[in-house]
Amino acid sequence: MSLEAELTAGASQMGVSLDHQACTQLLAYLTLLQKWNKVYNLSAIRDPQEMLVKHILDSLAVVPYIESAAPQTLIDVGTGGGLPGIPLAILFPQMSVSLLDSNQKKTRFLVQVKAQLGLDNVQVLHTRVEDHQDQYQAVISRAFTALDNFVNLTRTLLAVNGRWWAMKSQSLPEEMKSLPEWVEVKSVYELSVPGLVAERRLVEMQQRGDELNG
Repeated sequence: MSLEAELTAGASQMGVSLDHQACTQLLAYLTLLQKWNKVYNLSAIRDPQEMLVKHILDSLAVVPYIESAAPQTLIDVGTGGGLPGIPLAILFPQMSVSLLDSNQKKTRFLVQVKAQLGLDNVQVLHTRVEDHQDQYQAVISRAFTALDNFVNLTRTLLAVNGRWWAMKSQSLPEEMKSLPEWVEVKSVYELSVPGLVAERRLVEMQQRGDELNG
């Protein structure tokens, strides 16, 4: 099966419909990821098919949940090589997507991706989370840090009635017990990524009291 066929089939299994442009951009991103990875070590994974499953499809698994929440602004903190931020920016061209990372090599790569794929809705931020001040309706991370650290680091980035989205692979009970009292876990979604034999979850959280204001 070609990478394109595997991408469209895998996305479809997760309820994600890819038009021709999105498919083309995702495959172009995968090619850039492979190319720059040789020099910048963006990922420990080298095989393109494995990258497709563990990076692209894994990121696309959250699309139905983000689509349902319909944020107009989103920031991907500790984005690394642009996951899940780049795939989300491709799928939601009307959403403003900020990609934040403190590693200059990685943000240099992301600037190149933005330019080559024509992603006008993307902003690349080379800074530390603590030093960024803007607010967003969605704050997302993929295997960035423990849940309590994630919400504490990004609390000032979350707009009123916004949502945190944490993509996690490990078991969550202990991490959830450590969450501060001002955080409410709205849902924990079990993600099933075609071709991936590993547990994946998406944790949706908000600040307590926000629902009273919305």
